[in-house]
Amino acid sequence: MSTEKQSLEQTLQEIRERSKGQAFLSLQESHELAQKLGIPLRQVEITALKAQVAPERYRRNLGTIGFEGQVKLLESTVAVVGAGGLGGWVIEGLARMGVGHLILIDGDRFQENNLNRQLGCTEKTLGRLKVECLAERVRQVNGAVQVTSHPAWLTKENATALLQGAQVAVDALDTLPARLLLEEATKQLGIPLVHGSIGGYMGQVMTIFPEDPGLHGLYDAENLPERGIEVELGNPAATPMMISSWQIQEVVKLLTGKGQLLRRCILMMDAESGEITKVQLS
Repeated sequence: MSTEKQSLEQTLQEIRERSKGQAFLSLQESHELAQKLGIPLRQVEITALKAQVAPERYRRNLGTIGFEGQVKLLESTVAVVGAGGLGGWVIEGLARMGVGHLILIDGDRFQENNLNRQLGCTEKTLGRLKVECLAERVRQVNGAVQVTSHPAWLTKENATALLQGAQVAVDALDTLPARLLLEEATKQLGIPLVHGSIGGYMGQVMTIFPEDPGLHGLYDAENLPERGIEVELGNPAATPMMISSWQIQEVVKLLTGKGQLLRRCILMMDAESGEITKVQLS
């Protein structure tokens, strides 16, 4: 056992002994230990969780995913493809949950029409690359999360390389051809895809495994429009928040093995009418 690991485990033991009930590790203590021992903050948090000492920042996560689930998140890699309306909120939620490595893929820059709904888009970030702004945001929210940013558009040629290492991919794209391309890449890599799309007050979510029909069961690839109904209905601020929340939960369920997935079905939500419909797919 290394000297650093021995020192960390001894400190965690002392924290357990002086605590009354559940032992917690403050953010300041986590940073101090990482700096003192010369190890990544994420490793401090993982070791603490395995020793039943909960980093304070994850206190409210433990009731649903537990210590083991939190370790699984910190040890996982998730690729988010698209850093706009859906992607920004997905990235935010996964960082706050403590997913250890996020791969961000998007070649776009923030524009004024993004200000109404896209996390990371402010009057000061207009013109900047979306993935760069959101990588900065992640570092501000959770310093234990590693971020790999790819300021590039997903193509048939680069898709599998950009997604390499991810256990799950998230579809936060805004064009139908790109969604199908992403689905094909995840099938090649053998990883699940969490799909989400929005238009007006409506949105849909489903989780697609490599062997599932997925988006090809919904769309005719031979007669595919570039964009969906959002061109006509627009994208109000709350709709991407609503759908991205479900996408985040699907990713967490996939990584922790807890909960029932939206697999071989599609969940459709209409915030205008208040109707939620779950449709089984063959």
